[in-house]
Amino acid sequence: MIGWIGSLLLALCGLPQAIKTYQTKRADDLSWWFLGMWGGGEILTFIYVLNSNIADGAYQYPLLVNYVINFIIIKYLVYVKWNYQGE
Repeated sequence: MIGWIGSLLLALCGLPQAIKTYQTKRADDLSWWFLGMWGGGEILTFIYVLNSNIADGAYQYPLLVNYVINFIIIKYLVYVKWNYQGE
């Protein structure tokens, strides 16, 4: 239960920024470096955890859910950063 709560908190910590960006239709305060490093870190740790899970035969579902939710939030933030530039 602790793993699920922690993973959900980490997964949802980007949600307030996504909501604010959606409401204001502004993404100029988002750094491309931040989005790239966050996304790259999520991808690399997802690969590591998935490989470890396959090798051990025990899946860490809280972590996998965390990465999927973060991928969705990052994808949205990159989309709005790209599309709201210059507005």
